[in-house]
Amino acid sequence: MKAQDHFYAALVESSDDAIVAKDLGSVVVSWNPAAERLFGYSAEEMVGESIRRLIPPERQQEEDAILAKITQGERFPQFTTERLRKDGSRVKVFVTVSPVLDRHGNIVGACKMARDATAYLAAQRRIEESERLFRALADNIPQIAWVAEPDGRVSWANCRLEEYTGLTAAEIDDGRRAEIHHPEHMIRVLARYHHSMETGEEWEEIFPLKGRDGQYRWFLARAHPVHGSDGRITHWVGTHTDIHDQREQTDKVRLMLNEINHRTKNLIATVQALARRTATSSDQDFVERFEARMMGLATNQDLLVRGEWREVDLEELIRRQLGFLGDDHRQFEISGPSAALTAPAAEAIGMAAHELATNSLKYGALSVGRGKVAIGWEIDLETAGLHLWWRERGGPAVSPPARKGFGTTLIAELPRAKLQAEVTLEFDPAGLRWSLAGEELLARHAAGIPAE
Repeated sequence: MKAQDHFYAALVESSDDAIVAKDLGSVVVSWNPAAERLFGYSAEEMVGESIRRLIPPERQQEEDAILAKITQGERFPQFTTERLRKDGSRVKVFVTVSPVLDRHGNIVGACKMARDATAYLAAQRRIEESERLFRALADNIPQIAWVAEPDGRVSWANCRLEEYTGLTAAEIDDGRRAEIHHPEHMIRVLARYHHSMETGEEWEEIFPLKGRDGQYRWFLARAHPVHGSDGRITHWVGTHTDIHDQREQTDKVRLMLNEINHRTKNLIATVQALARRTATSSDQDFVERFEARMMGLATNQDLLVRGEWREVDLEELIRRQLGFLGDDHRQFEISGPSAALTAPAAEAIGMAAHELATNSLKYGALSVGRGKVAIGWEIDLETAGLHLWWRERGGPAVSPPARKGFGTTLIAELPRAKLQAEVTLEFDPAGLRWSLAGEELLARHAAGIPAE
């Protein structure tokens, strides 16, 4: 027994934990070196003294609770508390107390073990602060962020998941995944997801998710494996980024580029036709007429782009196409209600107006100072219809041309074919008369016309 007693005594003396024995009156009966290092009191100073000298006044009830348990033969489990050092400073400690029995099984005292908790609690505070900052960061980002176990089961998600879906990660994993995934995409998405979980490959997918409002939005989802020191995957970290608006903008840009491409091809074809048909004249006449027609085409383009290829104001179109004549429009009488043309109507009518003005300047009413041109129109709101006319008077006598040139194509044939319009061209000796009548030539939303 003496050898065993020496062994236990050596254990107590060499322990890094403060080990203190006390009787049931809280009087210290043994005090090891670790207790001296922790509290600053030597064994001579503490043996025979009450353990309560180490307990702050506001914590004296702790000793009462300990004694109550010990006298019942119960162990007092580890708890964190504060004790006083010899210099008056306070130290955070972990304390465990167990009853001490004599050889007859009677409770004669208690053994108290104490460990300095300062470093541990400081580390715990740092961890808690780090977790608090991580949570604040994770909940502040716009993406849905999440962490999954190696098998793909989501164990944590930031607040964005529940804000958007109305479900927690646990609820989604617990059989409610189908509620937020689009049925046309779910099988594909989950198959790719589980494939990545099995192979360790990074996961990336684009798919729609249903929000708590019942609407689907497109998300870009990514997941990256986190490896432990042994190289095995310990977790997956992932995000879901809402790309719905970006996707819609991309679609709009794609449509716009396709539209630009389509219209550019049409424009090139028109330019080629202008060149081929205009080239039948003499070289100088070709240059003049080609440049004039290109100028008219450019004017159309300016107005169409400004109207986003949806609408062009009719009066502005007419006045801009007459712009090459200068600012003095005293020879013109322009009248008609406010009207916005569709893009196809603006293209055809703009070129026709420019060609009519060019011909009038060379051969018609505008070639003499006394000549007049009346330009007017009427609209039909029910059919989005337009009746437009060009009437000359006071100029040289008019007679039909010896042959039909490209000018006739621009004035009559093009709008007739492109707009399904009725176009008349009369070579009245008193002055040329041109008119155009057709339906669905006005932009309905701009003119306040009910959509069909």
